[in-house]
Amino acid sequence: MKRIGILGSTGSIGTQTLEVVRELNGRPETADNPHIQICALAAGRNIERIAKQAIEFQVPVLCIEREEDVPALRTLLGEHSADILTGGDGLCALSAMPMDLLVTAIVGMRGLKPTLTAIAQGTDIALANKETLVAAGSLVMAAAQAKGVKILPVDSEHSAVFQCLRSAGKGGANETEKILLTASGGPFRGYTKEQLAGVTLEAALNHPTWKMGGKITVDCASMMNKGLEVIEAMHLFHVPVSQIDVVVHPQSIIHSMVMFRDGSVLAQLGNPDMKVPIQLALTDPYRTDSETRRLDLAEIGQLTFERPDIEVFPCLRLAYEAAAKGGTLPAVMNGANEQAVEFFLKKQMNFTDIPYTIERVMEAHVNGQGEAFLENPDLDDILRCDAWAKAEVRRLICP
Repeated sequence: MKRIGILGSTGSIGTQTLEVVRELNGRPETADNPHIQICALAAGRNIERIAKQAIEFQVPVLCIEREEDVPALRTLLGEHSADILTGGDGLCALSAMPMDLLVTAIVGMRGLKPTLTAIAQGTDIALANKETLVAAGSLVMAAAQAKGVKILPVDSEHSAVFQCLRSAGKGGANETEKILLTASGGPFRGYTKEQLAGVTLEAALNHPTWKMGGKITVDCASMMNKGLEVIEAMHLFHVPVSQIDVVVHPQSIIHSMVMFRDGSVLAQLGNPDMKVPIQLALTDPYRTDSETRRLDLAEIGQLTFERPDIEVFPCLRLAYEAAAKGGTLPAVMNGANEQAVEFFLKKQMNFTDIPYTIERVMEAHVNGQGEAFLENPDLDDILRCDAWAKAEVRRLICP
């Protein structure tokens, strides 16, 4: 029996993780098909959904965002008895529990401290929270190495690279020439700057391939999501950012590729289905049966590729710049993006103002106009720079 916890259980990745658990537990238990006990769930304010999840999977520990929602949650739980934690301290307390794997599917910087807490306990991480590695990748990977903790990527792109490197043999990352991260291009692929200026929130949330939460969907539309994945890949696979390329592949069949020093390229293909990388993380180091729809290349007919347009989508350029400079700049970029996207989701700023605002905050940080840039930050430095970046965006948008 493998014991797991899920941060962000009511979101897209969290609910799909529970679907995978339901399927795994519905089949005979074997080495490559472990049965899973959900020992803890954390969510934000969707207490109705987390209550149903807790009852179905008999989860003993829950965490929600607000203390004032606890009485209502206890009512929804009925006869099911569970310890209920709240807020950021609750997330860390949950993450410190004895378990085999913590699925970090919570959005934003809220995932950083709980992830580090779990690593300190020796718990393996199924990582679906990009911001953790973007803002504090060096700290997180060093902590994981010190504790012998595995960081198992759940994003389809990083899972693909993980699979390609594992299939390559003993050399692994040492034989890597380039990592090729694929991108669908989002709903605005092929747009001009002028066309982007008039896009609506509803259009930005209409992703052509994946169904995700609001923040990550907007990041996909701006291509910031791919920029975050570039920085994440740099830390996960121990390669310089100069060895990571982005390729637009609108069919989303090739999830990513690795080019090796002899010119060979390995790719991982499959129909778009997040349950595949989720299951791979849950059953690591084994593969097991999956109910996903099988790939039919003849039915698809053709796969196409193009270069990303960083003039139209400058968020990708900003991410490369942040990765190259390092230090506290990725945390500032990430914090500024989080706050800018929040304003956009509330229809308080235009889509094209997102990269413009992020760039202004990054320039202020590097030029010493605000929180000072640091080359080797600790956790407190990163959290302080994140808070400053968000406050700076608020100052710029709502002076």
